Amino acid sequence: DHTDEEDFDGAEAVKHIIERAHAQSERQLVLLPVGKLTNIALALKKDPSIIPKVKVVWLGSNCPATGEYNQINDEASLNYLLDSDVEFEIVTVRYAAQAGTTVVRATREEIVENMAGKGPRAPAPVAGRHGGQFNTFGDYSVNLFEHCVLYGDPPARPLFDMAAVAIVKNPAWAQPATIPAPILVDSEWLERPKNPRKIVIGEHFDRNKIIADFFNTMTNFKIAGITS
Repeated sequence: DHTDEEDFDGAEAVKHIIERAHAQSERQLVLLPVGKLTNIALALKKDPSIIPKVKVVWLGSNCPATGEYNQINDEASLNYLLDSDVEFEIVTVRYAAQAGTTVVRATREEIVENMAGKGPRAPAPVAGRHGGQFNTFGDYSVNLFEHCVLYGDPPARPLFDMAAVAIVKNPAWAQPATIPAPILVDSEWLERPKNPRKIVIGEHFDRNKIIADFFNTMTNFKIAGITS
């Protein structure tokens, strides 16, 4: 109710999304939220003219199952996008199913072998979550995996957010399914089979190709805007 005001919660992000959507380009602006959809919903509400100029690829939901952090923390914004005309792809999480990004898992041994010392080198060290100072993300990721809880057989950790980025990079690393847009009612998914509005559900991710590309990118990285 406050998006017509000069300032409101999230205004800076909303204004930035709108400005980037209107920037001259031959391509759609791809919005890649790996959290709640609040600011994107606010941007579409504040300036509906950006709807044909953007594509939203969202890491979220266990659809058609219930739950998932990014979904339950702002269901109203998700429903707003589901009922809009914006191009919308859901990169599913599905914690307990092999069909979601939970399958894109890395073991501690894989991270130590492939990530130590990898990535761009920061001129000043960054403090780690668990202490220590790190000049490369590769070393920081090793430290994170030494402290995080691993599970499954073999013990591993899903790289949810990275998997969503990978699908934007190469859509062939997942299987898309186009469906009539459902809606959330009391936290439960309600199918609307006659809904002319369609969205894409990304599932069945190619874990091996995504992980291999991630490790290769960390070794052979390129910094945007830097040619040498």
